[in-house]
Amino acid sequence: MYRWLLCFRYLKTRYIALASIISVTLGVATLIVVNAVMSGFSVEMHERLHGLASDIMIECHSSQGMPDPDAHLAEIRRVCGNDIEGASVSVSVPAMLGLEYNGQRINRHVNLIGLDPVTYDTVSDFGKYLLHPENKENVSFELHENGYAPDRPELAQSGWEHRRLWTKRQKENQAENERLQKLMTPSVPMAPPETLDGEMTADITAGPSFSPAMPGGFPGMDMEAEQQIFDPEKDQLPGIILGISTCSTRYRDADGNVVDHYYSRPGDDVRMMFPNAAQNPKVMDQKFTVVDLYESGMSEYDSTFAFVPLDKLQEYRGMIDPMTGVRSVTTIQLKLKPESDLNAVRDALRLRFPAELYAYNIQTWRDLQGPLLSAVRLETTILNILLFLIIAVAGFGILATFFMIVVEKTRDIGTLKALGASGRGVMSIFLSYGLLLGCVGSGAGLIGGVVFVKYINKVASVIEKITGQEVFDPTVYYFTEIPTIIDPFTLVWVMCGAVAIAAMASVLPALRAARMHPVRALRFE
Repeated sequence: MYRWLLCFRYLKTRYIALASIISVTLGVATLIVVNAVMSGFSVEMHERLHGLASDIMIECHSSQGMPDPDAHLAEIRRVCGNDIEGASVSVSVPAMLGLEYNGQRINRHVNLIGLDPVTYDTVSDFGKYLLHPENKENVSFELHENGYAPDRPELAQSGWEHRRLWTKRQKENQAENERLQKLMTPSVPMAPPETLDGEMTADITAGPSFSPAMPGGFPGMDMEAEQQIFDPEKDQLPGIILGISTCSTRYRDADGNVVDHYYSRPGDDVRMMFPNAAQNPKVMDQKFTVVDLYESGMSEYDSTFAFVPLDKLQEYRGMIDPMTGVRSVTTIQLKLKPESDLNAVRDALRLRFPAELYAYNIQTWRDLQGPLLSAVRLETTILNILLFLIIAVAGFGILATFFMIVVEKTRDIGTLKALGASGRGVMSIFLSYGLLLGCVGSGAGLIGGVVFVKYINKVASVIEKITGQEVFDPTVYYFTEIPTIIDPFTLVWVMCGAVAIAAMASVLPALRAARMHPVRALRFE
């Protein structure tokens, strides 16, 4: 019992012990905060990457793609058994996006993807990242009246509302240009048509009559053909969904406010140029109507992806066999059941479609993002090692402190031994003291770290007000809050590590105190 009484007495009366506790507290709190932030970023990144890509992707390197995807899917289901939860096919091709803006042409390199909105949403979180609320629930390539991103005033006028206004302005501008052209063109009086000998020619009105009131101005014009004339106010081209960064830019205005400026919005027409699937590829030039925007928060996706209907892209690229009508695709995406082993399914598919026979690339979503995920894991590991050195430094401080306490308490140690305390008992005093320091310091660090993580975004706001700089620049990042996740396992190993370091730092001073001779200790002054 005397051992614990002495421990508490030393802990309360020694201010140098307070410095050791503070060092352990700061080390533990720092490790907890850093691990929580890194875990938050990692989970957020994993969710977005996994949401953008399916579990397993089978990509064909051939420009003609893989024919008869239904037969491929049937064989894949036979190989994978009951592991498949969803499947979808798509066509992916590099393309050039052309935007018309104030009479200027803006070109962007994109990855054009033709997809089936019904099945594609079952293998990824595609609809989750679209702006229109109805498309989030049921993806469609049809243009909506309005209602795109209610929280963004820049897109308040989009959809058919914007398209009709844009078409009206185009017609007004065209009419004004024609009027100005007529005013600038001098009128030349026409002489009556005469023959070379001065006689009037035959009446030019003879024959089929021309009436401007007739449809199209031509007699006998097909009424059905006239009804098929494209009217931008009522009709749309095949729909396209653009990554938000392909048609917009984010910057700060003169007042320092973050502003999104859009070169194109839902309702506008854009031009897409891409190669066809022939042996000698030719560039296809097609126009599409923007029906929605895609924002995942991952710049490498938002700035390079554009999505169109699968059947349209297959038709434009010539990926339909004219004899059999069988269509080809370039990618098959699979979603597996939660309990399935990704690597095992991938290996089974690679064995069925070996690279020696098929120009297929079969990968899991982790394989595709391997370098990025490895870099994050390496960064987290290095940070943990470096920050754990803070606690190690605190351990050396405890070691020096205990050696000094042993020297100062030499007569007390001699008295305890003279009164019958064993060497093991004296040793346990200092070991218990070190253990107590570790427990108090790590406990305070645990509380401080958890509280700091809980209010980290408020702390970031205070830092922004003091420094005048934003922690996360919205022109670079597409999130405004610091993601944090507290892992109970991390809390346990951090606290256990801190307590272990503090206890080990007290071993050498405790051994010295245990080996001290009582007579020499009582003579010490």
